[in-house]
Amino acid sequence: MEPVAGVFRTAEDARHAFIELRHAGFSPDDLSVLSPGDVEDKVPSVPVSSTEQPGMGKTIGGVVGAALGMAGGFEIGAAAVSLLVPGVGPVLAVGLAGAALLGYGGAVGGAALGQAAEGRTTEGLPADEVFFYEDALRQGRSLVIVMANGGGEAARAAELLKEAKAESLDAAREAWWIGLRDAEKEHYHAFGQQHWEEDVADYRAGFEAALRRGARGQSFEQAAGYLESHYPDVWNHPAFRHGFDRGQAYQRSPQGVPLPIPH
Repeated sequence: MEPVAGVFRTAEDARHAFIELRHAGFSPDDLSVLSPGDVEDKVPSVPVSSTEQPGMGKTIGGVVGAALGMAGGFEIGAAAVSLLVPGVGPVLAVGLAGAALLGYGGAVGGAALGQAAEGRTTEGLPADEVFFYEDALRQGRSLVIVMANGGGEAARAAELLKEAKAESLDAAREAWWIGLRDAEKEHYHAFGQQHWEEDVADYRAGFEAALRRGARGQSFEQAAGYLESHYPDVWNHPAFRHGFDRGQAYQRSPQGVPLPIPH
């Protein structure tokens, strides 16, 4: 499976893209949508009792409620769950892959997504970059993820997402960094570093490394093995370390806003 994702400025645009992909023949089992906002009124709660349906587990962790079928205007056949994501807030996740990407795959797989989703694989999801998806949701954007079967289907999905006004992940990722770049440059200079243009690539690599699941929540020393393995050429560069420390501050802040710049 090859994941193809698009970022949308509104939940309505994402919903429209989902429907167009369904009309184009994509299975709802291969489609996921993540949208921010208070969606509990759109997704009925799953009953949790001794009389619940066979195969239905307890809704645990961040799962608020779930339903099969109609959810926020999606077509029948779309499985939806309402998640409470720390640092983001309530999120409507339509499809197993979207829930799994945010770390709730096990919780909702048996509890909410039904037999159609059971056994579906989420292998290939870019979960190591979950920080970027969370940040997009925090900014009010929505995501559509297609688990394509092969390169031809992936190209077709990408074209359909583009026609539906999706911003590519690469473009959205660059926009995310551009929004941080000036503050990070000022921060770098505040620590007496004068070679920003030379060091920015290593600094950004360190910043993003701190947000990836392999290092998230760990000190630089604790994550050293992961960092050396994934960033062998730059992990011990001072600019990378500065970026890593700053990324940790960004990750710890309630709304993903870095700590104040020292003066």
